[in-house]
Amino acid sequence: MKLNRRSFAKAAIAVAVSGAVGAGVMATAFAGETLTGAGSTWVYPLVVKWSVAYDKETGNKVNYQGIGSGGGIAQIKAGTVAFGASDMPLKPEELQKDGLIQFPTAIAGEDLVYNLPGIKPGELILSGPVVADIYLGKIKKWNDPAIVKLNPGVKLPDMAVTVVHRSDGSGTTFTFADYLSKVSPEWKEKIGANTSLNWPAGVGGKGNEGVAAYVQRIPGSIGYVEYAYILENKLAYARMYNRDGKLVSPSLKGFQAAAAHIDFTKAKDFYVILTDQQGPDTWPISGCTWQILRKASPKATNEAVTKFFSWGFEKGQSMAESIAFGPLPPSTVDAIKAYWKQNLGI
Repeated sequence: MKLNRRSFAKAAIAVAVSGAVGAGVMATAFAGETLTGAGSTWVYPLVVKWSVAYDKETGNKVNYQGIGSGGGIAQIKAGTVAFGASDMPLKPEELQKDGLIQFPTAIAGEDLVYNLPGIKPGELILSGPVVADIYLGKIKKWNDPAIVKLNPGVKLPDMAVTVVHRSDGSGTTFTFADYLSKVSPEWKEKIGANTSLNWPAGVGGKGNEGVAAYVQRIPGSIGYVEYAYILENKLAYARMYNRDGKLVSPSLKGFQAAAAHIDFTKAKDFYVILTDQQGPDTWPISGCTWQILRKASPKATNEAVTKFFSWGFEKGQSMAESIAFGPLPPSTVDAIKAYWKQNLGI
């Protein structure tokens, strides 16, 4: 199924009921009529795709609102949604403290997108340290020697760099900042990694769609978005050097190559980070998205959540791959189901 603006809009109408996520919506979920979720805009395209097909097959609806991973974590902790989605995993001690569990959903990746007149998609080449210096505000022009060195033969403009970042609490930001912390000691020391940061430069857009819109609108801009948004908006994307020093393009193959070095089944509460993994084909800013549930939620609510995601794992993988979300290995899915049984009795 091809992802395009029409499918986004149609899906949003089908699964997103107007109005804020709140106690009233949760009450509906308890009645078993509509399942509610909120959080990651990264996973929004995938949840929407699965929701539309799930509704068509079962008659059960999923109302998912992409409000950012920080919002998803806050909403599930407050008990106002049946599940919260985050691209930043919570540490096991935090899950235990708040009576939560989490499980991975799919593998994906993000990339730098740009608006540079005359520079085609995939023509611009970047490295992690150079990206860090751009977002630290140290590189201010596109014809800076550090960028020129990476792009021999490319006529880079004498144009100011406009950095675009997220304005909301974001797992996409966490993944991006976690990667920069691994390749730039200065970034790690001054900025670090979290869903919200004290940005030293740039303008903020809300959600992946907000960053994509800013980059499309501002000549000379650069931003980071999840790969499905690059496909959806046909944005110019950068190629990057990975940990092995190989030049790679963002792709499902590259995201899965990063995951190949991780065994989810051996990580407590599936707490793993996929950025800057080794391997010649590995995309360096790969990540994963998690769903978070409350142990104290009614059993019927948690059963509805696990049924929906079980359906996605079993029947939604081709839809996931169509928008470059990589499926989890069967061993991981088995481990997730055992985890549900152990923690939720489902």
